[in-house]
Amino acid sequence: MSPEIRLQKYLAEQGYCSRREADALVLEGRVRVNGHVAEPGRRVTPGEDTVKVGNRIVRLKAVEDLTLAVNKPTGLICSHRDPHNSNTVYDLLPKTLRKRRLLCAGRLDKDSEGLVILTSDGNLANRLMHPSGLIVKQYRVTLDHPFPAGKVGLLRRGVTVDGELLKVEQARIIGSTEMSSSTRIDVRMHHGKKREIRRLFNTLGYTVKRLRRQQIGSFSLRGFPLRGVKVLTMKEINQLLHIDQKSD
Repeated sequence: MSPEIRLQKYLAEQGYCSRREADALVLEGRVRVNGHVAEPGRRVTPGEDTVKVGNRIVRLKAVEDLTLAVNKPTGLICSHRDPHNSNTVYDLLPKTLRKRRLLCAGRLDKDSEGLVILTSDGNLANRLMHPSGLIVKQYRVTLDHPFPAGKVGLLRRGVTVDGELLKVEQARIIGSTEMSSSTRIDVRMHHGKKREIRRLFNTLGYTVKRLRRQQIGSFSLRGFPLRGVKVLTMKEINQLLHIDQKSD
């Protein structure tokens, strides 16, 4: 007999959605267990209880988890479908993989590029996305005019916009030598509000011309071609989960 587990964990383990998304579905009353609307905190027994989201039964997995790294170009959205955007990151996948239900573990907006992780493992997606996981993401930012080294501390302290604190954990001016200012900056953060980096620099009077996610954990895009897709090994997945002990 299978042990009981939290409903949110069950939905994540079956690759239906992340735990955070599962929480929202339960609160919205969209999840039923054995015909009854699930309450927050509900536990289920895999293989015995019938779980439905809307009219769809969430069945136990019959295949192994799959995790992919994608080097996303600009112009694609990180969603299965959008009435306003026809091109998605899933269009880059080989036809043999497009039928797999893969979650996007940390989205990039349409105008940004770089490393995106797609996975059928809801628990992995949750660990990569939730700030409590302390998984650091590294971005290369290119600005419309030089950013002075003296303002780097302000990026770490952050600025408040409409009651919301926008900040990064680490920032470094990029140049062939030590420079007083540059249009290129590397930033690192283990959280990520919607378009946070762009909003932060815009508040400080800069326009982000290019934004590229180069690394998650200790897994980087080095040598990875644009539009490339790679099936990750367990070793590479563990690199994604590497916690930067220097972050604060």
